[in-house]
Amino acid sequence: MKHCCQQPSMRVCFETLCFSSQRLAEDEEVTTTTAASSNGAPPRLSGEPVVVMAGSLTELQALLQSKESRIRDLEAQLRQRDNEILELRSHLDKFQSVFPYHIKNNTQLRPRKKRAQGISAEPQSHSTIQELSEQSFPTFDKNDRDWRATLLLRLSCLVIRGGHAPCRPRDPGLPLPASRELIKGAILDNDFMKNLEMTQIREIVDCMYPVEYAAGSLIIKEGDVGSIVYVMEEGRVEVSRENKYLSTLAPGKVFGELAILYNCKRTATIKAATHCKLWAIERQCFQTIMMRTGLIRQAEYTDFLKSVPIFKNLPEETLTKISDVLEETFYNEGDYIIRQGARGDTFFIISKGQVRVTIKQPNTLEEKYIRTLHKGDFFGEKALQGDDLRTANIVADDREGVTCLVIDRETFNQLISSLDEIRTRYKDEGVERRRINEEFREVKLSDLRILATLGVGGFGRVELVQIAGDPTRSFALKQMKKNQIVETRQQQHIMSEKEIMGEANCEFIVKLFKTFKDRKYLYMLMESCLGGELWTILRDKGHFDDSTTRFYTACVVEAFDYLHSRNIIYRDLKPENLLLDVNGYVKLVDFGFAKKLQHGRKTWTFCGTPEYVAPEVILNRGHDISADYWSLGVLMFELLTGTPPFTGSDPMKTYNIILKGIDAIEFPRNITRNATALIKKLCRDNPAERLGYQKGGISEIQKHKWFDGFNWEGLLNHTLIPPITPKVRNVTDTSNFDEYPPDSDGPPPDDLTGWDADF
Repeated sequence: MKHCCQQPSMRVCFETLCFSSQRLAEDEEVTTTTAASSNGAPPRLSGEPVVVMAGSLTELQALLQSKESRIRDLEAQLRQRDNEILELRSHLDKFQSVFPYHIKNNTQLRPRKKRAQGISAEPQSHSTIQELSEQSFPTFDKNDRDWRATLLLRLSCLVIRGGHAPCRPRDPGLPLPASRELIKGAILDNDFMKNLEMTQIREIVDCMYPVEYAAGSLIIKEGDVGSIVYVMEEGRVEVSRENKYLSTLAPGKVFGELAILYNCKRTATIKAATHCKLWAIERQCFQTIMMRTGLIRQAEYTDFLKSVPIFKNLPEETLTKISDVLEETFYNEGDYIIRQGARGDTFFIISKGQVRVTIKQPNTLEEKYIRTLHKGDFFGEKALQGDDLRTANIVADDREGVTCLVIDRETFNQLISSLDEIRTRYKDEGVERRRINEEFREVKLSDLRILATLGVGGFGRVELVQIAGDPTRSFALKQMKKNQIVETRQQQHIMSEKEIMGEANCEFIVKLFKTFKDRKYLYMLMESCLGGELWTILRDKGHFDDSTTRFYTACVVEAFDYLHSRNIIYRDLKPENLLLDVNGYVKLVDFGFAKKLQHGRKTWTFCGTPEYVAPEVILNRGHDISADYWSLGVLMFELLTGTPPFTGSDPMKTYNIILKGIDAIEFPRNITRNATALIKKLCRDNPAERLGYQKGGISEIQKHKWFDGFNWEGLLNHTLIPPITPKVRNVTDTSNFDEYPPDSDGPPPDDLTGWDADF
């Protein structure tokens, strides 16, 4: 009976590699007989003891070597098949990330059944941004044989910044000539990181540092808070979720990338299947690179624009917008950028290289040289003013080529407008705010009586309360745990929320009446909107028709008009943050992510709800009020279908779908042509091209065909009848809200650090 040699880890039985006792006996008999015959000795009889001669041992060793060689060949084939399987899985993941979210016209959409949770990175003040933009990080030689020196440098940086050291130094003397290309290739193969600019990718490659993990060790643990992204150079890792194997990753792959966007819990466990050599970069370094390159580019482009006569008198904000839409175009030496006599509508600024200007002579093919233009010079400016006949040739005249910043007439005209007209439409209503402040001046926290819970948020609960002695009114009391705010570094966001809501006086924004604090909580006393959350109604109905969606969208447009005219960005639009008052009008609530921007400036903090964040927020390019117009388009889609257009099984997949753009989404038939057109104009990838952010401002949204015939005046005066009128029996009726169990966590610890002195 034959026995088969097996390698359990491979789960393969190699029949041809097995040695049976019978075959060994036969081999020995033949070998011994041959050896004996060659020496003139008689052949052995059956049953006689076997005498192994030197020749037979050599042949057995040769046979063994042959078998081992065969094993190695088969193992190599197995590894090759493993790699092919991994490659196919990677392609499958990419296809699956697109196809499930191409919504087919005949598919019944399923509305969300769970409330979406907002997320936020640590907010950064403008001074912090300037500081980070000037900060430098050490770079690590990707071809350096002396890894000890590299890691000593890395360790010294970690000591200064208070980070974690790598697992152990790599072996010194290991040549890694292809490391740079491997990291770059991994980044360009990653659905998220491939969207970065090449200058950013080069800096990321420079700043990545080496780490090693032994076989069997944990690299990432599900549920832990992470801040590092990895690129694998050697080895294999296994990915699992809830102790279930998901996949194996081979060299040249990026993993853990969600952690470089914001402080988040790891969504899977990654374990070293073999000894692994990795490259790593931390969130602070990554975000600094992203911010610095964005700020430097914006400053450089704006300086170019200020040197152009037709731009020099434009306000800073307009110059910033123009700098955002300038496109880099490359020309090889000898290329004609402009030809004399041709029609054109584009304007050029030279950002690298030089060009020569020539004029064609009459009745001849000869061109007369006029002058040479260098970096910072511009040409074609008349095309922006309507004169589109080119009067000269512009030819690239640099061995390394010429790079120009280009803008066309249509884009230029969309951005040039008197923005001040938009920003002064609302007169300050300080009188009303002063009246509210005076009315609630004497109200104390002890005067409030809790009746029921209206909602549960990230930092605490919202309770329905009444003031002692006043049964005619009710209020919403938002209470937030101070220690949790500190742990998540959201102090700045909370103070900003209090300031913005304390000044706001708009019929489409929930009013803040007074704030309180004690050792454990911060409190905000606000108007109660007893019609409930728009999300609850949407969940129960499945989706809204065109008319209903138009009404609720219009309410949000009015709220945005009020905020944006004061340069306030909201950043957390979703049905959960839209409350119905007793009449059915929608009000914007929860200003935890809102921020007042400096004139013409952007903000860089990653925050919002994953399905609603704009591409520039994900890519850390800096964002402003245009991000709110993106989320308005997403809201329209969700109200019409019951689900947002960009939805993945985890946040990273959602972000990758967002980066593919609105054109990758198929719209169901119940969304009308005009609604589709408006959503696509709001969800343009380039922020400066979004409707509401261009010439004419938010009024361009109000004038869109989808709003034809809508009674904007009736909406402002509250004479327009809402599509849904909630049933509210009295001022303490909470029937339009979901029921919530009591808080089982118990009281939080005291916080006496004093950061909330001005709350």
